[in-house]
Amino acid sequence: QVQLEESGGGLVQAGGSLRLSCTPSGRDFSSSAMGWFRQASGKEREFVGSISWSGGSTYFGYCAKGRFSLSRDNAKHRVWLQLSDLEPEDTAVYYCSAVAQDAHAGNYQHSYEYDYWGQGTQVTVFS
Repeated sequence: QVQLEESGGGLVQAGGSLRLSCTPSGRDFSSSAMGWFRQASGKEREFVGSISWSGGSTYFGYCAKGRFSLSRDNAKHRVWLQLSDLEPEDTAVYYCSAVAQDAHAGNYQHSYEYDYWGQGTQVTVFS
């Protein structure tokens, strides 16, 4: 059974940082592009960032504003989303996602392009 498990969410003060992790299982994801989306209450799901299968290329949505970074370690089957300089507007459920076969060097910015999704982890930023 394919699963993407997110962890690392929580409650943080504005200006603080969090590191979210995604641990995929159930198949080999070393050739997969990985992405992160977020969804705030009452809003549509929003692209946060994506990373190519090798980790050599990353893409970010407008919401990142130079504050977020992505990395991965295929040997450890792990993807990380580093959130820095957080703002209350970053409060949302963050979802890890995967494209089965990376054919575009990680450049996948739409939710419909992704084949697998995690259950999400809540990030709450207070001022």
